[in-house]
Amino acid sequence: MLLSLFANLLGKLSLKQLPHDPVTAVGASMIVAVPILLAILLTVTKRWKWLYREWLTTQDHKKIGIMYIIVAVAMGLRGLADVVLVRAQQALASGNSHGILNASHFQQIVSAHGTIMIFFVAMGLMFGIINLIVPLQIGSRDVAFPFLNATGFWLFFAGMALINVSLVIGDFAATGWLAYPPLSELAYSPTVGVDYWIWSLEIAGIGSLMAGVNFIATILKKRVKGMKLMLMPLFSWSVLGSMFLVVFAFPILTVTLTLLAFDRTFGMHFFTSSYGGNMMMYVNLIWAWGHPEVYILVLPAFGAYSEVVSAFARKRLFGYTSMVWAIWAIVVLSFIVWLHHFFTMGASPDVNAFFGIMTMIIAVPTGVKLFNWLFTLYKGKLNLKTPLYWFIAFVVVFTIGGMAGVLMAVPPLDFQFHNSLFLVAHFHMMIVSGVLFGYFAAITYWFPKFFGFKLNERLGRYAFWNWLIGFLLAFVPLYILGFMGATRRLDHYSASLGWQPLFIVAAIGVVFIIAGVVFQFLQLVVSIWQRNNEGMSHKDPWDGRTLEWSLPTPVPIYNFARLPIVSTRDAFMAIKKAKLIDNRPYEPIEIPKNTPLSILIALGAFLFGFAFVWHIWWLVVVGFITTVLSIIVRSMDEHPTRLLSAKQVEKMEQSYKEAAV
Repeated sequence: MLLSLFANLLGKLSLKQLPHDPVTAVGASMIVAVPILLAILLTVTKRWKWLYREWLTTQDHKKIGIMYIIVAVAMGLRGLADVVLVRAQQALASGNSHGILNASHFQQIVSAHGTIMIFFVAMGLMFGIINLIVPLQIGSRDVAFPFLNATGFWLFFAGMALINVSLVIGDFAATGWLAYPPLSELAYSPTVGVDYWIWSLEIAGIGSLMAGVNFIATILKKRVKGMKLMLMPLFSWSVLGSMFLVVFAFPILTVTLTLLAFDRTFGMHFFTSSYGGNMMMYVNLIWAWGHPEVYILVLPAFGAYSEVVSAFARKRLFGYTSMVWAIWAIVVLSFIVWLHHFFTMGASPDVNAFFGIMTMIIAVPTGVKLFNWLFTLYKGKLNLKTPLYWFIAFVVVFTIGGMAGVLMAVPPLDFQFHNSLFLVAHFHMMIVSGVLFGYFAAITYWFPKFFGFKLNERLGRYAFWNWLIGFLLAFVPLYILGFMGATRRLDHYSASLGWQPLFIVAAIGVVFIIAGVVFQFLQLVVSIWQRNNEGMSHKDPWDGRTLEWSLPTPVPIYNFARLPIVSTRDAFMAIKKAKLIDNRPYEPIEIPKNTPLSILIALGAFLFGFAFVWHIWWLVVVGFITTVLSIIVRSMDEHPTRLLSAKQVEKMEQSYKEAAV
């Protein structure tokens, strides 16, 4: 009887849910081993208190930005491991050979790869860089809502943790990364995979929404004295556009996932064909979020490219005003192109024609930005460093992918390409070059601002060339395979089709990408070694233009001892040329106090999501109460900040100046 009671307390959870497939078991063991090894390392080095005090409870936007990037890099390795399995399967599974994965496991890996790379790699890199750079660019000591910012990160972390738990207990969605009904409904996906997908994205999505609200308020209300909107750096403009998209798009995702969860958990029929449900409503809703999501990711990368091109061409950005208008044209148009993702649903010719035309029009502001970047490079004194290499690669690859996109904007052609590997190649060329390459350029360019030293240039170039060659080898064959009729999520095919050589080339491309990642890690290790032997550099590391003011690197906890005053778009360069010395007296500075409440809110959300997946209803209540009580306790805190006196600020500033010398 006790065993029966215990089983009821655990809902659907049982030992049968542990992995039995060898490939899954290896992945699960790695997921479990990483936190155990970290715990052992922290115990041996006696760093638990340091970790808790300096990082886990921090509300410093710079540390939060670094944590975003660390999580994104870790999940990028997980996503890369998924790619290796997918490409190995497709290279081997021809004719009588069935490869290394069964069909169900293959579909789970494909679904996990797409979900992880969009939500937990691209979004993580984006929010990490935004946290680190935007307050510095607008001359602010902090973000508008530090607690909201920290809570957003920890919800992002909780969503990441939940999606990885699916590898250890249960399974993951085998529905594709957007989980269309009816495949994602309970009748066709009776296991917990889709539930893991729903709740990991729900939790992380709410965190993203919090971050969006925070950065809109930060940019609109925390700009330094004199910085009018049209004096802002392009990166901050692009972030503002992206965050408006977050605030308008992510509530759509939250509602859509909630309705799907109600279908699966409570037997409702929002998206089933029974009792008035409509599965095409789900497809409309998910893409009403999904296409703006593409520009949520791309716009900050575009902003980073604007800063990189200007710095390494050693001249002002060409067409600043048109670049700003292009950002907002993209923001508006991104909400009226979503139907091009399903031209094949049977809409009227008028509807298809409208969305096809809108899809072509949205390429215009993107083209404006591209030509402005090229005009900036024209007759510039080019400083050919790694960040500029990433930009040049982006121009080539993004243009190829963009032309394929305009091609698919024609509805009759999309009928042929829909659900083929041609579409997969297009999407990856846009996202990897437009987002990932952009964030690689941004991290390389601003790395000295984060940590006080440059990344090794030679190893950076090796990483770049391996990435570029590998990426082209991995995805150009997919265009050809798409023309030949190969569909996406294909785990086996007939040998008579002649597809295997192209799949093998794509797999070789992944090997080059792995080499590129290895060089990136070597670049970091060697750079740290050089820093330890040669010391930090507090000078402008790129000998180019910068708009992060004359701050030491790494940046002090308070960002600015004295807030700058802006009167021009290139304020820092004007200050340098005029050789102005700021002799204003130091003032007291308020900075947010550390608090564990953000982690408790995220822990409650994690428990709530995990319990909903397994129908452990008492744990659902515990998770909900934990989150609500943490929010209430925070709302009652009358002193969320601590004060640095003018003398303390002066002393800290002096220590930074001495370190610079």
